[in-house]
Amino acid sequence: MKIFLPENTVSFTICLMSSGISAGFPSPADDHLEDRIDLNRELIRNKDSTFFGRVEGDSMKNAGIEHGDLLVIDKSLEARNGKIAVCFIDGDFTVKRIKVENDMVWLVAENEKYKPIKVTKDNDLLIWGIVVHVIKSY
Repeated sequence: MKIFLPENTVSFTICLMSSGISAGFPSPADDHLEDRIDLNRELIRNKDSTFFGRVEGDSMKNAGIEHGDLLVIDKSLEARNGKIAVCFIDGDFTVKRIKVENDMVWLVAENEKYKPIKVTKDNDLLIWGIVVHVIKSY
């Protein structure tokens, strides 16, 4: 995983449709372009602790996180059971779901091809940050 600092010294605004986007019959878009949205304000809650990471691999595909996706990661959030986290384990970055069970910590992939990683005292684990958004490219 490659980690990037966000460029948040400038405001980045784009047009926002003022009404929802229909998944049924189309409606004229120009009638609804009224507002502007700042993506930094929408995606970054804690400026000094937010980073981006590019996903490599398919271990989280069943959670909707796929190869090439861009993760918004907040290092200030608490690591809790069920959260998807970027972890630094034994010298490598990985993104997995945290599972706490009977005082044991597991890093669980969301793809049946991968076995859960049982964290033991022999592992060097740092929960680096919590995934708060996934940005996809199509």
